[in-house]
Amino acid sequence: MENYFEKQFELRYFEMNNFREATPTTILTLLEETAADHCYSIGNGLFDLVEKNVGWVLLSGMMKMDRYPSYKEKITIRTWLSSYSSIKGFRENIIYDEQGNIIGRAKGLWLFFDIKRRRPIQIFDDFINKWGFDSEECLNHNVVRKIKPIDSAIYSEEFNINRFDIDSNQHVNNIRYLQWSMNSIPDEIIDNYYLHSIDGRFVAEAKFGDVIVSLTEPDEGENSFLHTIKTKADNRVCAIAKTVWKKR
Repeated sequence: MENYFEKQFELRYFEMNNFREATPTTILTLLEETAADHCYSIGNGLFDLVEKNVGWVLLSGMMKMDRYPSYKEKITIRTWLSSYSSIKGFRENIIYDEQGNIIGRAKGLWLFFDIKRRRPIQIFDDFINKWGFDSEECLNHNVVRKIKPIDSAIYSEEFNINRFDIDSNQHVNNIRYLQWSMNSIPDEIIDNYYLHSIDGRFVAEAKFGDVIVSLTEPDEGENSFLHTIKTKADNRVCAIAKTVWKKR
C-alpha cells in the first residue's frame, strides 16, 4: 500500500469504561485525531483551515470493532484516501494492536466545506497532490446507502445542545451523535454487550440551543438497533444510524 499515514496512541485511564476497555467514543476521537494529523502533516492543519473559513465535514461512515483496546495498550491507526470527487473524499482506517493484529476498521465520506457560507467547495489541489490516494478499501460496505429514519421508538432521551458540543467548524461534532444514540440504548445491552459496529448518516445540522431527541428502536437483526436524532422543535432529522452489539 502507498500514500497512507499512521499514528500511534497509548490508551489512557479516562478513555476507559468500567470494563477497562476504550469506549466507542474514544475510538472515534482517535480516528478524528489521526485525520487531523494527516491534514497537519501536509501543512493544512485544521486550525489553519478554519482561518480560511474551510474545513472537513463527515457525511456518512461506518466503524466496525472486533475488540476494544485496554488501558495502557498501544494501538496504531493507518489512514488513507481511497477516492475523491471534486468536493468529497472517502477516508479509510485500519486499527492495529501492538502485535500488528487488526482490531477495527472505519470508513467515512468527508465533504470539503465553506464554514461561513455553509456549503461545499472544491478540495484544494494541495490535499490531492500531497495525500495522493490508494484504491484499497478497508471495508466492503456502502456508506452512502440510505438508512430510513424512525418516527417513534421504545427508547428515547432528550438533550440540550450546549456550547461544548460545537466544534471548530461551528456545528455539532459527529462524536456527540454517537453519545446521544448510545444514551438511549437499554442498560441490558450496555452492561452485557459491546458495540460491534455503527453505520451512520448525517442529514442536517443541529445548532447551539436546539433540544435534541434521540430515538432508538430494535431492528430485525439480533442485538441490532436503529437510531434517529432529530430536533424537538421542528422534528428535523439530523442523523440516522444502525448499531450492532455483540456479547462480551
